[in-house]
Amino acid sequence: MSARGQARKAQAEPEAVSMYEAHQKVYPREVKGRFQNLRTGMVFLLLGVFYGLPWLQLGGRQAVLFDLPARQFHIFGLTFWPQDFFYLTLLLVICALGLFFVTALFGRVWCGYACPQTVWTEVFLWMEQWTEGGRAKRMKLDRGPWNREKILRKGAKQVLWVTFAAWTGFTFVGFFTPITELGARLLTFELGPWETFWMGFYGLATYGNAGFLREQVCLYMCPYARFQGAMFDRDTLIISYDEARGEPRGGRKRGVEPKSVGLGDCIDCNLCVQACPTGIDIRDGLQYECIACAACIDACDSVMDRMNYPRGLIRYTSENALEGKPSRVVRPRTIVYLVLLLALATAGATGLALREPVRLDILTDRNTLYRETDEGLIENSYTFKLTNMHDTAHSYRFSVTGPEGIRIETDPPEVRVAAGETRTLAARVQLPPAAAENPGGEEITVRVRSTDDAGITGSETTRFRTPVGRDF
Repeated sequence: MSARGQARKAQAEPEAVSMYEAHQKVYPREVKGRFQNLRTGMVFLLLGVFYGLPWLQLGGRQAVLFDLPARQFHIFGLTFWPQDFFYLTLLLVICALGLFFVTALFGRVWCGYACPQTVWTEVFLWMEQWTEGGRAKRMKLDRGPWNREKILRKGAKQVLWVTFAAWTGFTFVGFFTPITELGARLLTFELGPWETFWMGFYGLATYGNAGFLREQVCLYMCPYARFQGAMFDRDTLIISYDEARGEPRGGRKRGVEPKSVGLGDCIDCNLCVQACPTGIDIRDGLQYECIACAACIDACDSVMDRMNYPRGLIRYTSENALEGKPSRVVRPRTIVYLVLLLALATAGATGLALREPVRLDILTDRNTLYRETDEGLIENSYTFKLTNMHDTAHSYRFSVTGPEGIRIETDPPEVRVAAGETRTLAARVQLPPAAAENPGGEEITVRVRSTDDAGITGSETTRFRTPVGRDF
């Protein structure tokens, strides 16, 4: 084939592009500004809660302790059991709705300010900056040969990373094993196999996710980045570049009026790209990789200040606001989210306020509807399942209310139930025939009361079956 034919063939055939590309490490530039101050404050707040909460004592017990072997969850004086799974389900639904509501209003502020991946990555970045220097120094160090300085700096970073990750794993397990007891056993090398495994697993996950994977967790592993767009509308607050104001881009001297040189306000310094922890260019428009951390806003505002231009070339705004249209906070989507959120939160709070420390379930004897005793009374047999939801053992007795003359007998008359234990016992309820006003059945309420703590009571309503159309 001639040279001209080969050239034509090369033009006709598109260049092969590999579907796989080696990961390019992102070196976020450290920036200062009001949003970064807010992020720093959130990091200290959230990590303070995580690392400090296991050490908080309340009533002689760890304030927050998920005691799996004993099947008890202690949360600020409240004790929850497996039977309280409803509250966990309700909490998860409330958290999900809360996330949807906040996202509809403010976009991905959760990702930028409160997500554990973001918070821990920020701390690991701080340690990297302390040991290796700023962005340019880190890039130069990684490109350079392994010498004494590189070994010392990289080694110091790894020591900090490993120590912090290990402390994170220890704290995590401290939510499931009393942390003072866990610390004492750790010092004497008496940890159990499961405690050792989870400390290592959680520490290693923190080390890998926050130290190495970083933005890759947000880009490839987090499902929220994929479906959060479904909760956005044109009034949702997003971080956006004001293209009408910024274009065309170009460099110029400080203080030069942009219009006088036919340019927009953007000087094309790329600081917004360098500051982004996920490595995107916000000037390309809204992208799912954006975690709304506002680092690009602070970077751009600092440039605008130096150029004596107004701030806000990159800012929190909405699509409608960018186009000069009214932007609404109150809209059907946010109203629905808020109403559902308030309803579920109210239901959960009411349930907790009315929650009884003892649970009584009544099973009716299906083999016999009722029977006549030798004394001529109507008798129903039941099976009681009594669960002590309190965190200590108690003794209980039963009583019954309903038509006049009703009485109850249990076997045994008084039952001792350990914390979290469920006891089953037989019960007989008797009623004089003359008190049975409703043929077929009467509604009765069985009450249970602790004999050693009058404040612990519970009740359950059931049906007492009586003869139909028969005169006793």
